[in-house]
Amino acid sequence: MNSTDFSELIAGTSLSAVHLETRDIYFSNPRFEAWRGGARIDWEDRGAWWRPFHQQIADAVARGVVVRRARVVSEPVTEYIRWEHYQTTANALAGEQIRWLPRAQAQGLLLPVNDGWVFDDRLVRVHHFSGDGEWTRSEVLDDQGVATAYADAFEKIWEQATPHDEYRIK
Repeated sequence: MNSTDFSELIAGTSLSAVHLETRDIYFSNPRFEAWRGGARIDWEDRGAWWRPFHQQIADAVARGVVVRRARVVSEPVTEYIRWEHYQTTANALAGEQIRWLPRAQAQGLLLPVNDGWVFDDRLVRVHHFSGDGEWTRSEVLDDQGVATAYADAFEKIWEQATPHDEYRIK
């Protein structure tokens, strides 16, 4: 597949999609800035926070795709990670399973240098960021060796990580 478009990749997934995140800060966005200004989500008003991404995840889960996300974070967490933890409720309501692993507990694990998604253990959508967290590009790798390396790293992180509803921000 040549497309890096997430919606196409998740639509073509039949078994699993896993997402590894290892950065402590990502690019700023209006929702983060609103949260920083004191805005909070009314979880009862789904129309206010539900995005196309959430629908794509929900559709995949309804097809039987297992969608998991693991976040490796430094503690104490950055303000951005604090916001991500808060808004992760949306991901969970869409059907994602999410776990958190403090970086200090990741000793001995070899982590990919770039965040990314692995679709059906065969395609990897690698995310590239600048040093300050700005998104620069993504690329899809159809390389079984890379896919296996990412999937294996994800599984090791997943085994040690704490489920979202049990992870407490420090």
